[in-house]
Amino acid sequence: MNTHSKLLGSDVVFEKAYCEYRLNRVESALKTIEAAPEQTDKLKELYGQVLYRLERYDDCKSVYTDLIRNSQDEYEEERKTNLAAVVASMSQWEDAPLEDLGLPESTYELCYNAACALIGQGQLTDAYNKLQQAEELCRVSLADDSDVTEEDIDSELAVIHSQMAYVMQLQGRTDEALQLYNQVIKLKPSDVGLLAVTANNIITINKDQNVFDSKKKVKLTNAEGVEYKLARKQLQAIDLNKALLAMYTNQADQCRKLSSSLQSQNPSHPRPVLIQVAQLCREKQHSRAIELLQQFSEQHPESASGIKLTMAQLYLVQGHVTKACDVLRSIEEFKHKSGMISALVTMYSHEEDIDSAIDVFKQAIEHYQSEQPGSVAHLALVREAANFKLKYGRKKEAISDLEQLWKQNPKDIHTLAQLISAYSLVNTDKAKSLSKHLPSADTMAFNVDVDELENSHGATYVRKKAAKVTGENLPKEQGQGEIKKKRKKKKGKLPKNCDPKATPDIERWLPMRERSYYRGKKKGKKKEQIGKGTQGATAGASAELDASKTASSPPTSPRPGSASGSTTAPASNVVPPRQQKPAASGATRKKAPQKKKKGGKGGW
Repeated sequence: MNTHSKLLGSDVVFEKAYCEYRLNRVESALKTIEAAPEQTDKLKELYGQVLYRLERYDDCKSVYTDLIRNSQDEYEEERKTNLAAVVASMSQWEDAPLEDLGLPESTYELCYNAACALIGQGQLTDAYNKLQQAEELCRVSLADDSDVTEEDIDSELAVIHSQMAYVMQLQGRTDEALQLYNQVIKLKPSDVGLLAVTANNIITINKDQNVFDSKKKVKLTNAEGVEYKLARKQLQAIDLNKALLAMYTNQADQCRKLSSSLQSQNPSHPRPVLIQVAQLCREKQHSRAIELLQQFSEQHPESASGIKLTMAQLYLVQGHVTKACDVLRSIEEFKHKSGMISALVTMYSHEEDIDSAIDVFKQAIEHYQSEQPGSVAHLALVREAANFKLKYGRKKEAISDLEQLWKQNPKDIHTLAQLISAYSLVNTDKAKSLSKHLPSADTMAFNVDVDELENSHGATYVRKKAAKVTGENLPKEQGQGEIKKKRKKKKGKLPKNCDPKATPDIERWLPMRERSYYRGKKKGKKKEQIGKGTQGATAGASAELDASKTASSPPTSPRPGSASGSTTAPASNVVPPRQQKPAASGATRKKAPQKKKKGGKGGW
């Protein structure tokens, strides 16, 4: 057609544009259609599909609305289905409000598109019910065809089931969603776009867990032709999850490559930068991460709020609390929010920088004084500022806040008492004049039943009441009162083998080492006499250790059967008692009779 364009002229405009459309040359197809001299209905149908692929949804909606209004043929239901798809895409990808175009929901395609539009509006329960309705319509419509098998029905329902799982995931029902996603994957549908979206959603459920399964699923998102089946935001979400998966699997270079590519595609989007910062933090490069965040916030101030919050968190990780506070105070969007004020005051108090904390209160009160004077948020902030100043002894600075609160509610006795206490340090006359507004003691007395209060469950002290005197319990006359029995003192138990007549040791309560008669532990003589030669013996000590040569030596202790007297021997001839053998004396020793072994086979 390009070769013979002069000969063919405008007769093949539709055919040429359709070929370009099917070859995914969408921009060329658009130029061919727009250059056509006449816009036929058939060309307009193709024009609408080209605009939808280019995500020019407003123009696409105008084309299909005009076609439905001016055409009446057998393709009317398909045009309405395409228009419903355009409305759903506008709701999901452009956050556009829903328009009631009067589209029916008679087919499962129309019902499915209506459910997708509800998902974009956040109406998840209604969307799930609509998807169930679409599933029923699909089964009914396909059941009438005898050529359609159960596998064909499941394949047709795969897109509906995947969308139902997505709704479950948004509702927090991740286990049910994961089960349904896996069922869709097992069917192996021919639509590569459906497989890619389902696999991506499984990866988001796995997060940093079950990484092996995620690495298998990510291959499905790289199938050929996926980029022509999905919207630009869907492709960006898949690429973001690929980068996060690379970070969780410690593929630092791959993570940087993917995040840099995403940043070049959409420079103002903060998520690619946040992924790069997360990777740097995993590598302990916090200073480089802060520089990257600072650079992005200066280049894109419209997206700086979340970036600055991350920057403040990194400063806190490094222990730079003051720098974190400075970054937080630079966020104009959150500067006067109650949560931000609370965080700043807490951090300044931790750093004992009370002046900066009071300055935060001052700026916030001035903002609410000009924007919302007298509002609940304004008065609550003044109350917190006054309590904070009183807590840290800044009573003079708290006077203006307390006066403002008291003027708003003159019956607030607590605020008045605080105000008088603060003025007592600055202006005693003013304090006295204000004290006249305090109620009298009589008006402040409460009607409280003391007995009931003491008998309540929360009473910690109960006054004892005097017992009533009856006839049986009359007091006895003097001298006839009962004599109190004296308790017998129990004698203390003495330790065993204790001689009660002996005087106890005065130093018995002191540790043994601190007693006057302690001489230290005696080192055993056995260690000194053990030989250090071969097998524990030496040549010089062998004679001393020979028991046969020491049998006739004088004993060191009385031997049995001998006289009780004993003599001492030189220290060199001393043999330990357990190594001595008794020598024969006046009477020969009888051998002890041996016990007879018990009979029996196998006995012990």
